[in-house]
Amino acid sequence: MNQPIIDARINPVKLSLDSTFCFDCHKNVSCFTECCNDINIILTPYDIIRLKNRLGLSSEEFLQIYTEPQLLEKTDLPIVTLKMLDNEKKSCPFVREDGCIIYKDRPTACRYYPLGSGVLAHKDDVDNQDGFYFFIHEPHCKGFEEKSTWTVKSFKDDQGVEDYDAINHGWNELIVMKRSFPSNMHFTDKAKELFFMMSYNVDQFARFLQDSSFIQIHQINPDTAQKIMADEIERIQFGYKFLKWLLFKQGDFSVNQDLAEKRKNKAS
Repeated sequence: MNQPIIDARINPVKLSLDSTFCFDCHKNVSCFTECCNDINIILTPYDIIRLKNRLGLSSEEFLQIYTEPQLLEKTDLPIVTLKMLDNEKKSCPFVREDGCIIYKDRPTACRYYPLGSGVLAHKDDVDNQDGFYFFIHEPHCKGFEEKSTWTVKSFKDDQGVEDYDAINHGWNELIVMKRSFPSNMHFTDKAKELFFMMSYNVDQFARFLQDSSFIQIHQINPDTAQKIMADEIERIQFGYKFLKWLLFKQGDFSVNQDLAEKRKNKAS
């Protein structure tokens, strides 16, 4: 899900976790913060949680102020990108001359830079996906001229990527699964609305669980229900599992048909 920067040159060489490279970014590098202008950053569910909590906003407020909705290429799934400022450079709203003001909570794609990551195709064995990494080379970037040496793994560890990847894993899997399906397979508008809410609008998701009969109809056990209501990360990861069952018929959810029929009759 780490998207290349606009106009960036992507090195076609696939990297493994053991691949080595030289890179560093700091205030004394002449291109400092140049990579934060005119960029297309897809935000992940965990990105939204970290950023909206950092800014003291609800998920609805953050989405409205700082994001732009898009349909992800080759999936038709609704996602959001970080909204750039309406200035000549199309700057990131969180970057100043001396750096990023939300650095500790920066998005996944920013943590990966100058690396990108990808998966060739979905496999049923989620621990054996054909994952790979690649360089994002931008003409202005002088970071590769620095002397700090990394492996892909050590760089990811240093940038705190692993926690983000672990929390976003189920969401990334949904996207890879959709890309593996025929292009003429489309989800309903209702399914897309659920995907967006369960992925991004974590506060609306909580209200939906509280105010609807969803928990009863899908026979969610009380311990699980309590966890997903109390914890935002538990909530989005529950959402991944439910969406996998709803959209791809994988998982162990079930439906109380009597309650579902009563809700259907009440709505009609």
